[in-house]
Amino acid sequence: MSKTLEKYIPQASVASVFQLITTHNIHLKIVSERVTRHGDYRKMPNGQHQITVNSNLNSFRFLITLIHEIAHLIAFKKHGRAIKPHGIEWKRTFQQLMLPYLRPEIFPKKILPFLAIHFKNPKASSDTDINLSLALKQYDAPNNKNYIFEIPLGSSFKLYNGKIFKRGPRRVKRFECIEISSGKVYLFNPNAEVELL
Repeated sequence: MSKTLEKYIPQASVASVFQLITTHNIHLKIVSERVTRHGDYRKMPNGQHQITVNSNLNSFRFLITLIHEIAHLIAFKKHGRAIKPHGIEWKRTFQQLMLPYLRPEIFPKKILPFLAIHFKNPKASSDTDINLSLALKQYDAPNNKNYIFEIPLGSSFKLYNGKIFKRGPRRVKRFECIEISSGKVYLFNPNAEVELL
C-alpha cells in the first residue's frame, strides 16, 4: 500500500498516511474521476471501512481528500453515526488530522497560507473555498477547461453533463448564467470548470 500511496501523495506524507490507513483498517480504493466528488467514505456491510479517492487529483488535493475522508471515519467512530457529516465533530477531527501535514516538506510554500485559512473552519469541500481551489488548480494536469470567471460575458459554455449555458453578469461572489435549452438562471462559483464553446 505504501508503494501505491507514493504515486498519489507527497513523499513526505506517505509514512504517516500509511500508518493512519493501517491503524483504522481502511480499504483504500483509487477510482476513475467522478465529477460530483473527489472522494467518499462508507462502512461496508462486513464492517470494513472503505474510502475511495479519484485517481486524477494532483498529489496535494489527493492528500487533502484522503484525510477529509479519514476524518469522517474517525469522527463517526468517536461520536457515533448521529453526528452531521460535516458538523463540528468532523471539522475538529479534520483540523487535528491535517495539522501535521501543513508544512513546507509536504505542501508548496505558496499553498500553505490558503490551507491555514481554510483549516480555521474547513468546509464540506475544498472546492467551495475559491482561493484554495485556485491555488491547488495550479498543480493539476493541463486540460481544455476554463473557469467561469475567465469566460467572456455573453459567451456560451458547456458543462460536463452536456448542458449549454450563456455567461451573464457577476452577482456579488457568483456568476449568473442562463441555461440555453430551458432559459433558467443558475448561479456558478467563479472556480467552476467549464468548456468554452
